Amino acid sequence: MNRHAAPAVVICAGVVWVYGGVLSSLVQQWASDDNYSHGFLILPLVAYFVWERRAQLARAEIHPHLGGLALVLFSFVLFAAGVLGADLFLARISLLGVVVGSLLFVWGTEHVRLLRFPLLLLPLMVPLPAVLFNQVAFPLQLIASQAGEAVVAAAGIPIVREGNVLELPNTTLAVVEACSGIRSLMSLITLASVLAYFTERTLVARVLIVLSAVPVAILANAARVAGTGLMSYWLGPRAAEGFFHTFSGWVLFVVACAGLVAVQRILRSASTWIRKPVSPVIAEEQCLPGR
Repeated sequence: MNRHAAPAVVICAGVVWVYGGVLSSLVQQWASDDNYSHGFLILPLVAYFVWERRAQLARAEIHPHLGGLALVLFSFVLFAAGVLGADLFLARISLLGVVVGSLLFVWGTEHVRLLRFPLLLLPLMVPLPAVLFNQVAFPLQLIASQAGEAVVAAAGIPIVREGNVLELPNTTLAVVEACSGIRSLMSLITLASVLAYFTERTLVARVLIVLSAVPVAILANAARVAGTGLMSYWLGPRAAEGFFHTFSGWVLFVVACAGLVAVQRILRSASTWIRKPVSPVIAEEQCLPGR
C-alpha cells in the first residue's frame, strides 16, 4: 500500500482544503437532523470496506484514466455552481464526483471496480434537497395516516381523517414530517446495503434486499401510527408523546431490521430451492418411455 499512500494523502488534503466548509455543514446536519443521523455511520463503514480490500488494492495494476480528470473538472463546475447558487446539494454531490474522479485518474478502473461498493455507499450520507425530500415525505405521511385510520377503525374506534390529521374522540393526531417514516427509510436502506453485502453474493439478491427496505419501512411506520392511535384512545393522549412515542419508534425500528433479515432468509431459501439438484431417481423416472 506504500505506492498508494502519498497520492492518497495529497488527494485527502486537497479535498479537505477545498471542501472544508461543505464537510463541516454536512456533519452539522447529521448532528441536528435526525433524518440523516445515519450519516455518521457511512464514513466508518466506507473506511472499513476500503481497509478490507487493502491486499487486492496492493496487487492491482495502476492505469491512470483521463476520464477521471474529466469527472473531477465537471465536479468542480458543479461545486462552483453550488457555492454561487447557495445550493448545498450540488456542492456535496460534487465532492463524491471528485473522490471517484481522483481515484480513476490516479489509479485507474481496476481500483474503482474494487472499491465500487464503498463508493456506492457514499451518496447515502448526502441529505436530499428540500424539494425532493418533501416529494418523498408527504406521500409517506399520507400512507401512514391512511393505514392508521384503517387499523383504528377496524378496532371499532370512531375516527375521522383529514389529510394527514387523525381525529379521535379524545385527541387529535397529526402525522407530521417527522412521523412520515423517511428517517427510518434512510437508515434501513443503509443497513440493507450492508446486510446484502455481507450475506449475499449475487447482484439480484443484493438489489432485492436493498429494495425491500422501502416496503419494510413503510409497513413499520404505518404500524407505529396505528399503534399510537390505539394507545391514545385506550390509555390517553399522553401515549402519543414523550417517552412512549420515542420508545415505540425504537421498537418498530428493531422490528423493521428483523424484517430485513427475514427477507434475506426468504431469498436465501428461495435461491437454495431453485438451485437444488434434481434427484437422480426422479430424473430417471422422467426419462422412462410412456411418461
